[in-house]
Amino acid sequence: MRRWIPLLLVMALGVFLYLGLYLNPKEVPSPLVGRPAPDFTLPVVGRPGETFSPSEVRGQVWLLNIWAPWCSTCLEEHRHLPRMVAGRVPIYGLTWKDLDREAAPLLARNGSPYVAAVDDHDGRIAIRYGVTVTPETFVIDRDGIIRMKHVGPITPVVWEQKFAPLLAELRV
Repeated sequence: MRRWIPLLLVMALGVFLYLGLYLNPKEVPSPLVGRPAPDFTLPVVGRPGETFSPSEVRGQVWLLNIWAPWCSTCLEEHRHLPRMVAGRVPIYGLTWKDLDREAAPLLARNGSPYVAAVDDHDGRIAIRYGVTVTPETFVIDRDGIIRMKHVGPITPVVWEQKFAPLLAELRV
C-alpha cells in the first residue's frame, strides 16, 4: 500500500494542475451573487466634496463597473458602454487603485459613461466585491442584491446574451 502513496499524490497534483490551467476564471461563479452588495461611501471622481454610496440608489436596478485608468480594455469598454446601455440602467464606476490620479482628467477628456465614478484609491472596496481583474461589472437589483458578476469587458454580444435578458427579468 505504501508504494501507491507517491503515485496517488502525483495523480492528485496532476488533477489540480489541470484544473488550474484549463478552468476559465470568467466562468467561476461569484460567492457574492445572491447576497447584498457591500456598502461603501467613497468620493466621486472629479467632483470635490461629493460622495456616493450604494444605499443612495436602493430601489433601482443599477450596474457597478470596476475599472482603472491604466486598463486599456476598460478604456475601450468606455467607448461602447453608452451605446449599449442607452439609458436603460444607470452605471456607476468604481475606479480601482488610481494611484496616479489619472481618472478625473481621463473621464473629463474622453467623456464618462457613468452617472458617477468613485475613487477606490486603496482597493479595499474592490476587495470586498472580490475583484481580481479589471473590468468587472455587477448587476445589483432594487433590493441591493448582487444578481450577476461579469468578468471582462462588456461587448455588444455580452450585453445581448447576458445583461439584456437579466435586466428584462428585473423589468428594467
